[in-house]
Amino acid sequence: MSENNIDIDNLQLASMGSRIKAFVIDDLSITLLVLLLLWDSVKATNGDFIAVMTIMNAAFFQIVIIKFIYQTFFIWYYGATIGKLIAKIKVIDFDHFGKVSLVNSAFRSGGRIISEMIFYIGFIMAYYTDSRQTLHDKFGKTLVVDA
Repeated sequence: MSENNIDIDNLQLASMGSRIKAFVIDDLSITLLVLLLLWDSVKATNGDFIAVMTIMNAAFFQIVIIKFIYQTFFIWYYGATIGKLIAKIKVIDFDHFGKVSLVNSAFRSGGRIISEMIFYIGFIMAYYTDSRQTLHDKFGKTLVVDA
């Protein structure tokens, strides 16, 4: 057992199903947050889908910043986002199996945003690596394990 209360002998990589579950929960959470922040503008569209999409596209950079802050803070502070907490998985440092540093958490978050922008190819990497690391896990030097 390490000083970070992680039982290294019993580390189990998170399943792809639990990672997908966490991803969906996190993206729905971010979407709801953005809709709440933009509610007055969205409400004024009277349900016009094209108008809502135009508003969302205009807020692209704000959405990216919210995603970056959300991912960085939760991975650094808790070792897991809300979705990961619900899915009972956590993110740990690849080298010492402990808490992820703020810098590595920021690199991971940036890599995740890049992965999303290139058609989620960075996520698909997890299927082809022994450690199930995505592109953003590689950027942040992290592993996703069962909590």
